Amino acid sequence: MIIGIGTDLCDIRRIEKTLARFGRRFVERLYVESEQAKAEQRRSPAASYAQSFAAKEACAKALGTGFRKGVFWRDMVVANRPGGQPYMVLSGGAKRRLEMLTPPGMEARVDVSQTDEYPMAHAMVVISAVPRSDAP
Repeated sequence: MIIGIGTDLCDIRRIEKTLARFGRRFVERLYVESEQAKAEQRRSPAASYAQSFAAKEACAKALGTGFRKGVFWRDMVVANRPGGQPYMVLSGGAKRRLEMLTPPGMEARVDVSQTDEYPMAHAMVVISAVPRSDAP
């Protein structure tokens, strides 16, 4: 059962300008260490940061809050499964909001699709509720 969908488009040039102007201050405000490490090992860190930026925006939309009600940038982390498929790990206010949306007896799954074609990066987030893996 789908309980939330969000999408966002981010201009990579905007992220390039922001990185040039604010550098580490911008990066540390929005991204956790694992996201920073992933971006910095890429040929174009700005494109990777833009994809994660778009994914965080899309996730906040899928939660139905935006960046309000205790949901912050670093509460939503883009991670990758062993095969490379991205997904979101939520903490803090984002996790509390996700728990409120998840029906009893279900667990939430937060899937992400990301792409970029310079100068744009796009992400889509689908939050679904699936039967709990520990259910009888």
